[in-house]
Amino acid sequence: MKALLCVRHGPPEALVLEEIADPKPGRGEVLVDVKAIGLNFFDLLIISNRYQVKPPLPFSPGAEFAGVVAEIGDGVRGVQPGDRVCGYFGYGAAREKVVAPAAALMHVPEGLDLERAAGLIVTYSTAIHALADRGKLRAGETLAVLGASGGVGLAAVEVGKILGAHVIACASSEEKIAFARKHGVDEGIDYSREDLKERLRELTGGRGADVVFDPVGGPLAEPAVRATAWEGRYLVIGFAAGEIPKLALNHVLLRGCAVVGVAWGGLARRNVERVRQIAEQAMAWAAAGRISAHVDKVYPLAQAVDALNAIARRAVKGKVVLRP
Repeated sequence: MKALLCVRHGPPEALVLEEIADPKPGRGEVLVDVKAIGLNFFDLLIISNRYQVKPPLPFSPGAEFAGVVAEIGDGVRGVQPGDRVCGYFGYGAAREKVVAPAAALMHVPEGLDLERAAGLIVTYSTAIHALADRGKLRAGETLAVLGASGGVGLAAVEVGKILGAHVIACASSEEKIAFARKHGVDEGIDYSREDLKERLRELTGGRGADVVFDPVGGPLAEPAVRATAWEGRYLVIGFAAGEIPKLALNHVLLRGCAVVGVAWGGLARRNVERVRQIAEQAMAWAAAGRISAHVDKVYPLAQAVDALNAIARRAVKGKVVLRP
């Protein structure tokens, strides 16, 4: 089978596509013919050795996948050859076949194609965990989403609307704001030409946003915190801007607000059942048409470098997916 491999740390151009032996499932395991692999920003960090997870070389990037069960090992119950399934690895999915513990797989519901199933696990699960579990977002509150046209940003927009929030999309161009508007946002801020803090305050009548969802970080973090409402929640999702910000804690004190870390990968290691509940909820919403699980483009596995570079350029709306 073909596998995309990181044999040395570096940019996407350092990845190689090689032929390796087909895996075999052991007891309690399932062999899956992979039909789609979801890519995320952190794949760029993993292959360049700048992520908290540091797998030994060689390894395949790709944290999430969907496909069809090809073979089951001894002792497997509830999964049969031919079943459509998806799963989350953290890394290792960018190949034609994978072996996974049967308990880690989820059935893909009718009405949801495998490409969208592969692309929604990380982003929508992060958004649901962030807004429902960590941010305690309530109906009628105002939610500001930074990076609102990207994969996790778009997920937060759509989950926020389902939870009953007034959603303000914040992004780096009018084109990206227009895309977010198609997915239900109430108002938009182009922070490439507007002052994020002042516009958020203006749009909220001076109060600020009850919840700020920030996967961008960098220079946007401080104005976002300063535009958080009294007793609001600033959710730290990630640092797509590349810079890990340092916050002046007097702004937190003066607003009585909470700075809340959201580590979905940590939850995946600690509470498998909650992760399954969240992912299955996201798939049910997608199958029912309540969320878009938007896939911007599908690339062949051999064009993974192009796909990852599109993510690096911030050129992706929603998700990009690889197809073996």
